[in-house]
Amino acid sequence: MTNIITIKNIAKHVGAEVTIQGWLYASTGKGKLQFLQVRDGTGIVQAVLFKPNLPEEVFEAAKHLPQESALTVHGIVKQNERAPGVPGGYEIDATQVTVVQVSEEYPITPKEHGVEFLLENRHLWIRSRKQWALLRLRATVMRAMRDWLDTQGFVEMTTPILTPAAGEGTSTLFKVDYFGDEIYLAQTGQLYNEANIYAFGKVYCFGPTFRAEKSKTRRHMTEFWMLEPEIAFCDLDGLMAIEEQMVSYVVQRCLEQCAHELQVLERDITVLQKVVPPFPRLSYDEAVERIGKIQAETTDVELKKLLEVKWGHDFGSPHETELTKQFDRPMFVYGFPTVAKAFYMEPWPGRPEVCKSVDMLAPEGYGEITGGSERISDLNLLLKRIHEEKLPQEAFKWYLDLRRYGSVVHSGFGLGVERTVAWIAGIHHVREASPFPRTLGRVYP
Repeated sequence: MTNIITIKNIAKHVGAEVTIQGWLYASTGKGKLQFLQVRDGTGIVQAVLFKPNLPEEVFEAAKHLPQESALTVHGIVKQNERAPGVPGGYEIDATQVTVVQVSEEYPITPKEHGVEFLLENRHLWIRSRKQWALLRLRATVMRAMRDWLDTQGFVEMTTPILTPAAGEGTSTLFKVDYFGDEIYLAQTGQLYNEANIYAFGKVYCFGPTFRAEKSKTRRHMTEFWMLEPEIAFCDLDGLMAIEEQMVSYVVQRCLEQCAHELQVLERDITVLQKVVPPFPRLSYDEAVERIGKIQAETTDVELKKLLEVKWGHDFGSPHETELTKQFDRPMFVYGFPTVAKAFYMEPWPGRPEVCKSVDMLAPEGYGEITGGSERISDLNLLLKRIHEEKLPQEAFKWYLDLRRYGSVVHSGFGLGVERTVAWIAGIHHVREASPFPRTLGRVYP
């Protein structure tokens, strides 16, 4: 019986005859030896072809196989510490190679390619080692988030993609014609999750969200995945405790399960090992003061200009980067000005110009990875804020009902998957943290 295995599990089969199914990643050879690097989605392993061990026609065909040809390799697993690919050093002493399909000339070669070319060929770029490692890391991040929340008693819910109302700023909405009515692609599932907590207590939704931001920064995409937990009977302090526990769990899980992927990405894991609670906490007022001090002390004229900030404004990338340089793990900034945040955030007691909001900023210049708040629980105050923001009250009728029937203190946050993956992976741009990124001007492939 054919013993078909995955490359990831090859260490369990030393000395055994096995078959792997995959694609040719690279090949070299000389004389009577050919070395085929074969990938199967779980890893890469070297198959060693020794001419006397294979039929003549098979050996000759293998010498000329183009990159990405599909094939199966049968042979004996041997340990060789110098063998490339699988951690620990394993290879297959091939006794048979069957070509499933001979690839056409592959457009992505070992030479350098421009980013636009690679994005245009994203459907092929994801096969490369770095992109493979990134997307496997992404899958681990998403699975770890779900696992932590599920074990903490959260219930996963689904929330609508099509919605009649804005959850965040009205200037970043994608409009959709819905049988003659104008509706929008969801910016967030939060408002619906606030309804869900009154049935289930602690919930989360996990899915794509859409922002029509005309931004070309390395931190923004028009479509991204967001995790959004919401918790009844939870204030701002309780929310920060939940965030730091979950993020720490996710990072440690990646260190445990994605050691090989992080090695492929050449990530400095000593930085990630420090991601344990408690995370530092600064009020917005304290953060503005610190930024002002950094600005005053720097001799870099360009940085000095970038760090200009007035009380009442949200922070930009340069502000977040300089703040996080002062800490060796993620940090919280809480108590932002009301004018800089969404309409549903609870005012700070005695300071209506400040709201009970919080952002988690990742170190190393990655900036905001979560944004959350304690929500307004009082009906009249919520109505006041809707009118101040000139939002259509009728569209929020159901949302206002939540404050009429058993309203309680409640909080929640949103976490951007791509930003989180980019930080954990140590990559420059969030677009590589998505299988098929959607950015300003790009919807292909």
